[in-house]
Amino acid sequence: MDLIIEPEALAAQLEHEELLVVDLSTPQNYAAGHIPGAIHLPFQALMAGTPPAPGKLPSVERLTQVFRAIGLKPEHHVVACDDEGGGWAGRLLWTLEVIGHRNYSYLNGGMHAWRAAGLPLSTDAVEPVPSEIDIAINPAPAMDAEEILQHLEDQDFLVWDARSPQEYTGERVAAMKAGHIPGAINCEWTQLMDPQRDLRIRTDAREFLAKLGIDDRHKIVTHCQSHHRSGFTWLVGKSLGFDIRAYPGSWSEWGNLPDTPVEQ
Repeated sequence: MDLIIEPEALAAQLEHEELLVVDLSTPQNYAAGHIPGAIHLPFQALMAGTPPAPGKLPSVERLTQVFRAIGLKPEHHVVACDDEGGGWAGRLLWTLEVIGHRNYSYLNGGMHAWRAAGLPLSTDAVEPVPSEIDIAINPAPAMDAEEILQHLEDQDFLVWDARSPQEYTGERVAAMKAGHIPGAINCEWTQLMDPQRDLRIRTDAREFLAKLGIDDRHKIVTHCQSHHRSGFTWLVGKSLGFDIRAYPGSWSEWGNLPDTPVEQ
């Protein structure tokens, strides 16, 4: 399966025994109708939840519990979806990358696209069969604040800020300090979604980003406030073949550290 999969292509694969569909929609939306066989995963399970940087990864022990609980096995191909255009689904796929499970896809447009295509929905509760998977953390898909600081002067390094323009400029304050990482380029995550195509990734994403200066000539790290919105921008960059990593500490950490530089 491709990294980005369309609803009709997924529908044709639903009976495959090595397929694991994981839905990160709200509990209410999941209960109202989900892809048949899809397992619900609350997004909170993917985050440490500890102030001041709640978006950091949980411990390996906690992640092991989470992935065992949803029944993940090494042979599974995971398809992630959500009800908001890809943030939480992207966060899950990034987490799979971190634990070395690279058989995964994103349902393009998530449940918006699935519903719009008129494909089957189920309201049956899905009880996953727990697995015994063991995982380890591979730090390569992530960057921390210290590493970002070391690369800020590199010509081929780029920070992609997925927050709103108001957060980027410092007009909206969501930490001790307001503004952005020096040199960061702002492209709000929703700008990569096409509302005319049920929130699928826009077809001109590469050209759109290139006009902003975000392209495959750079080594990119993306962030938001807690690595939720940047779960989607990481996914888009990955789909375009970019050398892209994520900063899970995000602005909630950077903006609260005493010595990190800030621009407005």
